[in-house]
Amino acid sequence: MTKKSSTLQNIVFGDSGFKQLSKWISEKAPSKIFILVDDITHDLCLPHFLANLQTEAEFEIIEIETGEENKTIETSTGVWEALSELGGDRKSLLINLGGGVITDLGGFVACTFKRGIDFVQVPTTLLAMVDAAIGGKNGVDLGFLKNQVGLIHQPNLILIEPDFLETLPDNQLRSGFAEMLKHGLIQSEKYWNELAALKSIDASSVKKFIKESITIKSTVVDEDPNEGGLRKILNFGHTLGHAIETHFLTQSDKQSLLHGEAIAIGMILEAKLSQYLTGFPESDFMKVSKVINEIYKPVRFSNEDLVSILSLLKHDKKNSHGNIQFVLLEKIGQAVIDVKIDNKLIINAFNSIL
Repeated sequence: MTKKSSTLQNIVFGDSGFKQLSKWISEKAPSKIFILVDDITHDLCLPHFLANLQTEAEFEIIEIETGEENKTIETSTGVWEALSELGGDRKSLLINLGGGVITDLGGFVACTFKRGIDFVQVPTTLLAMVDAAIGGKNGVDLGFLKNQVGLIHQPNLILIEPDFLETLPDNQLRSGFAEMLKHGLIQSEKYWNELAALKSIDASSVKKFIKESITIKSTVVDEDPNEGGLRKILNFGHTLGHAIETHFLTQSDKQSLLHGEAIAIGMILEAKLSQYLTGFPESDFMKVSKVINEIYKPVRFSNEDLVSILSLLKHDKKNSHGNIQFVLLEKIGQAVIDVKIDNKLIINAFNSIL
């Protein structure tokens, strides 16, 4: 019997991770090596990455503009063209050095260029380290609709360098922390309690929890790599969170939200819906809302906002046969999938937190 491969086997950390990546590159001997960066990681992360990589291989740098608005087919086309013009072939290697936009888009580009080339993820944000770069989801947005085009394919290697967290502003750390809180809510009450007890959210305080979040997500992915069942629990907070994030991206008169900021709101709302439908205790809801509200800034929603957000729900990737399907909680650490919810209950949830 073939032993089931583990996502964790391809994740390496820190100094030893750089050594393992260097060894892997030496053994693989790719024909060309490309590093995809954005304008921020080019300046803040690329020098550290190159200085710690023990190889004499030469690299071509491909740079895109930073921001979710650039996670598009148009940007992908530009990267494909750059790979082609620089002599990329089927034995080339693409290293994606950046946050979730770079790892999502870079993975998609690698999986589709020449029908697939090797790629390595080197996430530089907390969000990418604990979520975006883990699990093999690669893709781009379709207009303002998130992650509508893509595929699931695991990278050859993932290098986690916690020192990159020192380059992040506070709001980016909090954005990634939302995904860590989610991991506790869906899988481990003990982990949730440890995160909830943190007195501050900064690089030093979250570093020691990165491996636990990665382990939780990787274990779920290994059990259900193609999201046929269990993996759906990783979408807790994301059904409403993605709709909220998309809505604020489309409104020129409103300040956009970071992914984790929108997911934090989504988690409170979906915890409230869990109270209505899956027996989630009120005491647990109060704990969840208190912790999240202490970390993330409040957001107010008008009736017009709600109409737009409800309309956007029909584009959620978990939908089936026209039904919007939610992930809810039965208790902290235990999630339930494929719950259908009436719009009236969603509006009640919004009204309850305003």
